[in-house]
Amino acid sequence: MKKTIEELTRANVRALVPYSCARDEYKGKAATVFLDANENPYNAPYDRYPDPLQTELKAAIAQTKQGVGPENIFLGNGSDEAIDLLFRAFCEPRQDNVVAIEPTYGMYRVAAEINDVEYRSVLLDEGFRLNASRLLAAADGRTKLVFLCSPNNPNGNSLDRGEIMQVIDRFPGLVVLDEAYIDFSAQESFTKVLAGCPNLVVLQTFSKAWASAGVRLGMAFASAEVIGTFNKIKYPYNVNRLTQEYALELLRRRQDDVKGWVEILLRERGRVMDLFAKLPVVREIYPTDANFFLAKMTDAAAIYRYLVEAGIIVRNRSGVALCADCLRVTVGTPEEDDILLEALRNYTER
Repeated sequence: MKKTIEELTRANVRALVPYSCARDEYKGKAATVFLDANENPYNAPYDRYPDPLQTELKAAIAQTKQGVGPENIFLGNGSDEAIDLLFRAFCEPRQDNVVAIEPTYGMYRVAAEINDVEYRSVLLDEGFRLNASRLLAAADGRTKLVFLCSPNNPNGNSLDRGEIMQVIDRFPGLVVLDEAYIDFSAQESFTKVLAGCPNLVVLQTFSKAWASAGVRLGMAFASAEVIGTFNKIKYPYNVNRLTQEYALELLRRRQDDVKGWVEILLRERGRVMDLFAKLPVVREIYPTDANFFLAKMTDAAAIYRYLVEAGIIVRNRSGVALCADCLRVTVGTPEEDDILLEALRNYTER
């Protein structure tokens, strides 16, 4: 039986009286003189605290997401803030647990450890495929969250949509689906089914397709009840004014640029993977729906060290489950990718 958001929420969070921002207290009233927040008035417009709920930005984002209203959006300092808030809102330390696929994005485990919550990992199969029944078998009555990442990191493949839906339908707690790389995938975002899935939280980001990793702006899409809980416990001004202004400008003027960047990266991904497959040091390249790919090498550790010495940084994933002797390679500009390919050709000739 599905649990309500109130039932899932920690008792202390349910009872919490949130901090009241100065900008919330006069909402709906016309105001021109602001003497309430101890601000220095001599550096307009940055002298004033930003909108704590990012109202204008959320409205702009909602226009780009089918089936999502502003009340279904949380914005944070990267997706990592939303991940941490999920633990702080719904998981009782030393009592509750979460279940996640393995391998996957490492911050789920880190956030669990920071919040003193048991982390249970369930290995994907050799093709990095999800089995919903095996995943759910690891859950019990104290499991509050299930973490899925699709397309998954570090291997790049999308999880089977039917298996994801089984997890959403059968798990009584919250299912967190991280779609950081969804813009590079042919699969549709699960934001389109949010209305019918009150226990679903979808994470996305401006860091990948939107080419704005340095801005640190993450998005969580969920029911109004979940978003309300996030807003209750988040820091009051968690997204600064500069970030809000930048994202609004990006949404208003550069959406065509973003689509173009994605198309360029997908073409470049195909070119690089084709050339990678011809290198003697490469044993296998795994299918990917992201802006990176995972490659099994003859000796990943030695090749990684060689590349670092050459000033080329990829990610050695050899210590991750199912990824022995694997490097994860982000698709860069053609010039960057050619430097990497040339270095690997030279490595084979040593």
